[in-house]
Amino acid sequence: MADTAPRRVVVGISGASGIPYAKDLLETLRRTGGLEVHLVATDGARRVAADELGAPLDDLAALADVVHPNRDVGASIASGSFRTLGMVVVPCSATTLSKVAY
Repeated sequence: MADTAPRRVVVGISGASGIPYAKDLLETLRRTGGLEVHLVATDGARRVAADELGAPLDDLAALADVVHPNRDVGASIASGSFRTLGMVVVPCSATTLSKVAY
């Protein structure tokens, strides 16, 4: 039986330094094709993006298919039934990683 799961990937952008890594990932996923990219970014990421990219985070949002509000607990990606190939949090500080793991 063929797997009919949607080819979706969730990208989370935190406020840690290293937002250019997120930009590179989003550009790579866009070039890969065949993936539906969902993006969510913290308030901190929005602040850091302006410093590290010289542009608002909204410029990165254009690389995603769907952008979810950071605080929307009803967003589709917040549901356990939202099937994806996986999620990447980038950049990811040790603090963020421990929160995700916990």
